[in-house]
Amino acid sequence: MELTSTLIAFAAIIAFATYVQTVTGFALGMIVMGAVTTFDLVPIAFTSVVISLVTLANGLFAIKGNMHALNKKTVLITTAGIFPGLAIGLWLLDYLSAEFASTLQVLLGITIIGGGLMIMLKPEPMKAISSNATFAGAGTTAGLLAGMFSMAGPPLVYQFYRQPFEMLTIRLSLLAIFLLCSLIRTVMVGVQGGLTMDMFTFSAICLPIVAVFTWLGRKYPPPVSNNTLRRIAFGLLIVIGISLLITV
Repeated sequence: MELTSTLIAFAAIIAFATYVQTVTGFALGMIVMGAVTTFDLVPIAFTSVVISLVTLANGLFAIKGNMHALNKKTVLITTAGIFPGLAIGLWLLDYLSAEFASTLQVLLGITIIGGGLMIMLKPEPMKAISSNATFAGAGTTAGLLAGMFSMAGPPLVYQFYRQPFEMLTIRLSLLAIFLLCSLIRTVMVGVQGGLTMDMFTFSAICLPIVAVFTWLGRKYPPPVSNNTLRRIAFGLLIVIGISLLITV
């Protein structure tokens, strides 16, 4: 019974976060990781693997039929920068999970609050596309957060929203990078022997939910402006982050 209630709560969080990520291009990892950890449903390392697997599905469903809108060059350069950050982040997750679990939760709370603040930043779009090194650097920073918490969003959101791209290109490029990052992370965790059948079971049950709520997000986005969506996401993430800090 306890496992069933945990799975239902987990699936509900996944549904909400999937919809938000589909309409905004970010926030799935932060919402799921923060909410699941706040309610102490499953360990951080477990959640991070499920997020990676679910993000794969979300990205595939959202990008299907829209490949033409991607800025493929920046996606590939950013993804290349993710590799070293992922390796360091995974090592830190293993070390802190074993020795300093409370420190890991504090870092998660701070990261989510910082991510919420970055979402609210409204950088002026640049007149020219950033250098390749800038995209690679944003990828490395995102990889570090992805390795620890499956939360690559904040640095990538800030980087891409500064670019003189159309909004559709920004959102789909972010989703494509999250997809590739999740694939790389899952392979790395698998090589380390960190994948379990329970992780695949949770992910498999959540996949139909991801498909449905990704479709809903594409077909029926909320009738509010992008700024309003960002404010709502910001408020939610701040609440989640603070709750993580006060429950350590």
